[in-house]
Amino acid sequence: MTEKIHRILRDSKAARWTALFIVSFTMFAGYFLADVMAPLQGMLEKELGWNASEYGFFTSAYGWFNVFLFFLIIGGIILDKMGVRFTGIMAAMIMVVGTAIKYWAISTHSLDGAMLFGWKAQVTWAAIGYAIFGVGVEVAGITVTKVIVKWFKGYEIAMAMGIQLAVARLGTALALSTSAPIAKAFGTVSMPVLICLIALCIGLLTYFIYTFQDKKLDASIKAANIDNDAPAEEEFKLKDIFSILKNKGWWYIALLCVLFYSAVFPFLKYATSLMVNKFGVDEAVAGIIPGLLPFGNILLTPLFGGIYDKKGKGATIMIIGALILIMVHALFAVPFLSHWVMAIILIIALGIGFSLVPSAMWPSVPKIIPERQLGTAYSLIFWVQNWGLMGVPALIGWVLDKYCITGQNMVGDQMVTSYNYTIPMLIFMSFGVLALIFAFLLKAEDKKKGYGLQLPNIKK
Repeated sequence: MTEKIHRILRDSKAARWTALFIVSFTMFAGYFLADVMAPLQGMLEKELGWNASEYGFFTSAYGWFNVFLFFLIIGGIILDKMGVRFTGIMAAMIMVVGTAIKYWAISTHSLDGAMLFGWKAQVTWAAIGYAIFGVGVEVAGITVTKVIVKWFKGYEIAMAMGIQLAVARLGTALALSTSAPIAKAFGTVSMPVLICLIALCIGLLTYFIYTFQDKKLDASIKAANIDNDAPAEEEFKLKDIFSILKNKGWWYIALLCVLFYSAVFPFLKYATSLMVNKFGVDEAVAGIIPGLLPFGNILLTPLFGGIYDKKGKGATIMIIGALILIMVHALFAVPFLSHWVMAIILIIALGIGFSLVPSAMWPSVPKIIPERQLGTAYSLIFWVQNWGLMGVPALIGWVLDKYCITGQNMVGDQMVTSYNYTIPMLIFMSFGVLALIFAFLLKAEDKKKGYGLQLPNIKK
């Protein structure tokens, strides 16, 4: 082992952690844009005249191309065939293009009064830009995940994935906590999106820098004449998809993933409005409370990942996280729990659950799926997840408009609608219940097949 340390780049702790932090910034920029509009729902109503259904339509666009055109699955195949360097640069460029279209749509007046595909042209073009961005950020996500497996297998893989998620969640936290103040300071909802566009351009440059580090790793592996399966990582065969889809353990993780994330990310899209309508928080600062959730991820996801690396118990960690999710949304649904302090407590608790499940779920996939199929396996999981990320926001928007309107008030010269969020919270809670069921099924499958989900990741 001592001899190998000098020949294989990933055995250098400094080298592998440097590579991690470089690619993590690209994901930070992506997550910043993904949630930058979440605190602006009220401002979109006032400034651009959007209603809840239009906001839900726009938010659901994230998964359009990934789900219906299979772009995410195609991205996974490209990843397994072309490698992390080509795919990462491609994904970062797609993110920049999609964000540029979205910024143009909400900042221009050339679309005022126009309709497109039955929706306001501004809403449609913003949604198209968001859908293009969604392809880029999801493909970037599976690429960075495979980067981590490549650098950290046999080492601190769960902690590394946890830290990458933490850095990405920092983007979510900044989006939720700073988007509304920035928009108010500049007098337009488009300014936070412009800042995201600049950050994504920087993220593209940082990933380009990473490609040189990746080339060095490949050269060191080749020189050391190890990883005999490395060439197979660049090969893709159609039968690999069927092999993955026949794996019951993969299905349990995929379904756990879509249910769990459907109870969190769509919730965050409406959490600022929830804070205003149920807890009476001022709209200008309401995004700060849900912004606490990703800050909790920043601290806790690497911690729980480290526990999984050293102690194991991955399936148990996922079960505990799902239980917390159920409890939080159930309490959010209780009508008389409406003090802002309770909102903070519940968001913090949700942050703990949101840290537990991903810290164990993503590092568990390489224990179930061969490394040469990981790009395709992760892309298929993300494809299933995108059904939830696409459908649930639209569902919640429709439910709010159909069943949850409690009144309308004039704010300035704009009519603003108020909502009761009890039914949406019960919907989110039901997703948590289903996620818990699949977490138990995954643990049973692990016991049957011996995947090692309950065993430590670090090899002694």
